[in-house]
Amino acid sequence: MYLAYYGLKEPPFDLTPNPRFLFFSAKHREAFNHLWYGIRERKGFVQLTGEVGAGKTTLCRALLEMLDSQQYATAVILNPALDAGGLMKAVAQEFGLTTNGCDRLEILNAINRHLLELASAGRNAVLMIDEAQNLSDALLEQIRLLSNLETHDRKLLQIILMGQPELRDRLNDPRLRQLRQRITVRYHLRPLTRSEVIRYVQHRLAVSGARGMPYFTLPALWRVHQYSGGIPRLINALCDRALLAGFVYQTPRIDFALVNRAIRELEGEIQA
Repeated sequence: MYLAYYGLKEPPFDLTPNPRFLFFSAKHREAFNHLWYGIRERKGFVQLTGEVGAGKTTLCRALLEMLDSQQYATAVILNPALDAGGLMKAVAQEFGLTTNGCDRLEILNAINRHLLELASAGRNAVLMIDEAQNLSDALLEQIRLLSNLETHDRKLLQIILMGQPELRDRLNDPRLRQLRQRITVRYHLRPLTRSEVIRYVQHRLAVSGARGMPYFTLPALWRVHQYSGGIPRLINALCDRALLAGFVYQTPRIDFALVNRAIRELEGEIQA
């Protein structure tokens, strides 16, 4: 509704994890470098954790977009709420394999053959599993077995486990020590600081085509940080509602009062 009024090309605070809008704070850059290092050096397992909405999925999508398809084959599992057979089938399908009528062992053998073919062609295979904190112990063990696929000198599959902080707690369980010992690259993505929130908001406005309007006052941005705790998804939800409020009141200046109104709307205290 407000794009034409503000002269924007696209919504600046959409909730979808669009890599074009990725803001590289120092911690996001460090997380990205950890992911890239783990894949490039074939470390086998990489673990990325962070609070809900911290930007983990956006980071991984940016990484996957960066990977040259001539050198890397990728598979992404967004919903790991499956049984062991279903997980193996999903991985195979993500790599473009046909698994109709195959049992779990046959699917595993098909994946192994495919990974060997990729390796012989000079390509690396990357598997990203989102919401990994929801994986059962049986599924985590199945993923560990996938990591066993290797030649005498290299891992055939690089696996990124991505999830909420509970994933760290899960992997500290003594029953999963074999898997935990294989994770050599770990990073926990922390929320943005207040100064990073200011630059984050400005960055997303610039990417969406803002040319001086709309603009958030410093008190407004302070309130955005206070409410969101530096979590990008909450920042997006709040700033989007604040821009809508600015459009309703026909003002390009998003101040403390407008942000407070947006917070009350998000909390259901008043109607939009």
